[in-house]
Amino acid sequence: MNAEWEEGSGNVFKDVGFSEQESEYLMIRSRLMLEVDRFVKESGLTQREAAKKLGINQPRLNDLLKGKIQKFSIDALVRMLSRIGVHVDVHVSAA
Repeated sequence: MNAEWEEGSGNVFKDVGFSEQESEYLMIRSRLMLEVDRFVKESGLTQREAAKKLGINQPRLNDLLKGKIQKFSIDALVRMLSRIGVHVDVHVSAA
């Protein structure tokens, strides 16, 4: 079997057809969501306990852990990470 590989752009959302602006927004949100997911997995806390530390309820945390990216803004994710002592560094550059 011969498989052809195509080099990606580094942004999976752009690669599957989202606009430049939307793909950047989705990429930022997904990275922030991964950090919250990492906290939950590494903390050893129950979802209810982790949700309380994050300042949200357990059903909302469950949505995040299931990858429901459309339900979370960048602001909300940054606030959650701040509550658990995670610093978010922003880098801005010309496109």
